[in-house]
Amino acid sequence: MITKKNSAPAISVIIPTYNRGWCIKEAVGSVLEQDCDDYELLVVDDGSTDNTLDILQSYGHAITLICQPNQGVSAARNKGIEASSGQLIAFLDSDDIWLPQKLSRQLEFFNAHPQALVNQTQEVWIRNGRRVNPKKHHQKVSGMIFQRSLALCLVSPSAVMVRKNLFDIVGNFDESLPACEDYDLWLRVSCRYPVYLIETPLTIKRGGHDDQLSKAAGLDKFRVKALLKILESNLLSSSQYRAAAKALQDKCTIFANGCRKRGRHSEARLYEQLAAKYSL
Repeated sequence: MITKKNSAPAISVIIPTYNRGWCIKEAVGSVLEQDCDDYELLVVDDGSTDNTLDILQSYGHAITLICQPNQGVSAARNKGIEASSGQLIAFLDSDDIWLPQKLSRQLEFFNAHPQALVNQTQEVWIRNGRRVNPKKHHQKVSGMIFQRSLALCLVSPSAVMVRKNLFDIVGNFDESLPACEDYDLWLRVSCRYPVYLIETPLTIKRGGHDDQLSKAAGLDKFRVKALLKILESNLLSSSQYRAAAKALQDKCTIFANGCRKRGRHSEARLYEQLAAKYSL
């Protein structure tokens, strides 16, 4: 375990990881190389069966290592939040990396904007080792982003920093969602609070590998569940509700069409009925 300072650090960095021996060194290294040292680094190993744990144990007191049986990324992040001592929380997925100024720039933002609850940085996207440019609908904006976030998630866990008390208000990651847990959380946040953007790209988001959660099939099923939650939450304004209901219809239709193509007709009917229920 890490030796604690006399006072709590400003920032708690949380890395959830599972069988990421091939990349975990780069993620941890990018945190240890930050030009801001007012942080603690908590790495939550979610029951890895490869050499991830051996690698993490080699860091000794440089990190706080938390081990748990495999429960999924949401449970791992929530465990890190529970164990954290900083008033600011920064997440880093174990296949992503940070540039050295990432924490210091976000800390400066929060110091300058004491009412802000969440901010994120711009990103550099790497797919299969090559830099790619995000498409227009992936472009991040600053402020009230709820309606733009309905089609797809515009907040990346690796790019974000939040005040810890935000979780007391909106709740933690939903551990019942095996994927799209970030989409669910940021809908709960962005319907009430602005998500500010630091225009400098300080996060390197890497994708294309086989174990990437966002490559899994049938993700709209989990986005539908997140949309149902937010529609039933009584948190939305009338315009937000209409936009969320339209997004739910669209995703139900897409998922139902996919079910029919695969011969899952009863499942398709369930999603078609759900789309009709929220028809405006």
